[in-house]
Amino acid sequence: MNNILKKAVAFLLSMAIVIIATGCSNTSDNSSVSNADKESDVSARVTVDGTKFIVAGKQLWINGVNTPWQNWNDFAGNMDYDFWDKTFEQLAADGVNCTRIWVNCEGENIVRLKSTGEIKSINEEHWNDLDKLFEIAQKHKVYVMATLTSFDHCEGDVGSPERWRTLIKSKDAVDDFAEQYVKEFCKRYGNYEYLFSIDIMNEPDWVYENAECGQIPWDNLSYFFGKCAATIHENSDTLVTVGMGIVKYNSDRYEGNKISDEYLIELTGNDNAYVDFYSTHYYMWMKSSFGYPFDGTPEMFGIDTDKPCLIGETSNDDGDQCGYSPSEKYQAAYNNDWQGVMVWMQTQEDQSWYRYDLTQEATKYFAEKYPNLVHPLES
Repeated sequence: MNNILKKAVAFLLSMAIVIIATGCSNTSDNSSVSNADKESDVSARVTVDGTKFIVAGKQLWINGVNTPWQNWNDFAGNMDYDFWDKTFEQLAADGVNCTRIWVNCEGENIVRLKSTGEIKSINEEHWNDLDKLFEIAQKHKVYVMATLTSFDHCEGDVGSPERWRTLIKSKDAVDDFAEQYVKEFCKRYGNYEYLFSIDIMNEPDWVYENAECGQIPWDNLSYFFGKCAATIHENSDTLVTVGMGIVKYNSDRYEGNKISDEYLIELTGNDNAYVDFYSTHYYMWMKSSFGYPFDGTPEMFGIDTDKPCLIGETSNDDGDQCGYSPSEKYQAAYNNDWQGVMVWMQTQEDQSWYRYDLTQEATKYFAEKYPNLVHPLES
């Protein structure tokens, strides 16, 4: 009996050890899952705090590029998924955390207008392509600045530029565009955390200045910006900007800030009509009139210093003219309180991005030197 009893006790003790060990193992597994869940619950949504971009309570600096299109009007049902997937994969590998993409290059085949400027129809394939684009952005964790319109919509006589000019000059048509297109865009993508911002129009300066674009007054253009901005703010928490071609239209030092809070709210009568940050463009031909942003702060250009300011479009190949390598440009912009740089590239005949080697050098340099600023969620 003693031997049997000893065996029984030994068996029970061994079972107890197994149960305890299993319990500890399960606790460890659950803890790992819990931590993973906790990490996945951290939002990648970009917000603004003063003059800084913020993600999960930490500063984000836009180590960015422009990959505006593969082919003109990519997102009208002819998007090349593999091309964009490989592009985002490459950008992520080279430290790029944001790219600017024209989701609608000139309106043709995407938003069709009546002669009154009001919307006739929206191509459903447009939404299908954008579904894929934002899926790719999420997959590779690269933010998108989505540009909704451009001066190209209004330029020339072929196609529908006259209808787009009519739209911008008509408050009813602008309201219709904001309700039908901008609001729908927000409903579909406003919750996508890797939608960094909506850029309402690319370089409206030329719509105001150039005869071939209609020379539309700023009151009309800025009403369009204000109405779209209010619609975005009322239907999502996505940041809003306008990609001005020349700094003088962002600054009271020159022609006046055409997207100031006061101006947009006055034109629309809506307190939600404002931009969240400034995204001025810069090319060397501007230097003689306005100076050089890489050796000066936004304040020196007379830009409102209550909001973040970034350089939303600039050359990646003007080192011989400006005396700065691309890496030095990104560093100088950071040193001078700009909150990001997005160099311009576009696809060549072989479907490579123009002088990507120069861009790659700069973005990798900055990401390696300031990993916490470029990828705050990983720090």
